Amino acid sequence: MTPHESSLLTYLLMLLQLLLPLTLSYLHPPPIHVPTLVPHTPMPLLRSRFSAQTQLDFSTHCNSSCLHRGEQEAQREQLEEKLAFETLYADGSRTLTTVDVEGEEEFEGRPAQPSPRRLKPGHRRMRRQIYGADGRFNIQGDNFLLDYPFSTAVRISTGCTGVLVSQQHVLTAAHCVHDGKDYVKGARKLRVGFLIPPSINGTGDTSSKKPLIRWVRVRRTRVPKGWIQGPQEVSMDFDYALLELRWPHRRPFMRLSVAPSSDDLAGKRIHFSGFDSDRSGELVYRFCPVEEESSDLIYQHCDARPGASGSGVYGRVWDNGLERWERKVIGIFSGHQWLEIDGENRDYNVAVRITPLKFAQICYWVHGNRLDCVHD
Repeated sequence: MTPHESSLLTYLLMLLQLLLPLTLSYLHPPPIHVPTLVPHTPMPLLRSRFSAQTQLDFSTHCNSSCLHRGEQEAQREQLEEKLAFETLYADGSRTLTTVDVEGEEEFEGRPAQPSPRRLKPGHRRMRRQIYGADGRFNIQGDNFLLDYPFSTAVRISTGCTGVLVSQQHVLTAAHCVHDGKDYVKGARKLRVGFLIPPSINGTGDTSSKKPLIRWVRVRRTRVPKGWIQGPQEVSMDFDYALLELRWPHRRPFMRLSVAPSSDDLAGKRIHFSGFDSDRSGELVYRFCPVEEESSDLIYQHCDARPGASGSGVYGRVWDNGLERWERKVIGIFSGHQWLEIDGENRDYNVAVRITPLKFAQICYWVHGNRLDCVHD
């Protein structure tokens, strides 16, 4: 190599070092600012009557306003009212915790949510939750049931699904424990079920193809006031709840993330595993592309049936700290929604997005310390 070629190579390497960080900043989304929730002293409420019936087949109707309604359009007082939360304890007692939102001004100046998309031309659909050929897969065998990420899926005793998000917490859909007016009957002695494959269930019977379930009692349940107070079509935006187990578990859990735009998801796909009612005793996995997205909801055609509600919707999200793609929970599968656009009804399966404010709220529920709730 001549001195001239050596100098040219050195120059190119220096140029590459200068440009590579800039290039990576365009390839991966920038860090997301998360506001801080400051909780007030909990106020005692009357005991729940547990009078509601569990509604596994959850469906709502809305118009184009659903695609344009979002946190950034709401006033601070409205946000703080919706982010207040109830805590239900195992003995039936309840408290209400109001909150203040700090850092919202910076949040409003840096919108992290995607701009609502223009709906693609579509055709009328009969109401259904299976779209075309059934694209769901049964997860069977010890190697799969106990492997991450399938091992993070758990059953809720009211008939829904949940996802492990810490060593002692399960994220699920609010409608699995509360109908918007009262807690469901099954929430009085709420339990979370862990799948135990036949080969290690202690019975010695390995002929059965279906796993057993080990149930663990729930210590307390938290539900956002945005679910409890709003009309049905609005409260779907807050269809999530967090369950705290009596004892920690030993299984891997999936970390939470603020939901990025679908363009920033690996493959632009979402995934989730749940206990669909038409496949009793089986864990069912599916994935699909995001069809539409609003500030609070993810619209998609992932095949699902009642029982899958509460599943943790995840995608491969770029982790700035680890500098790699990681599976993270970015939403909670809620149910089905009819959208009426220009006089035409279109149906979607819908997941609730984890927005910056919802991330701050759920993170506080998990850690109990707002200082631990920062986003990478």
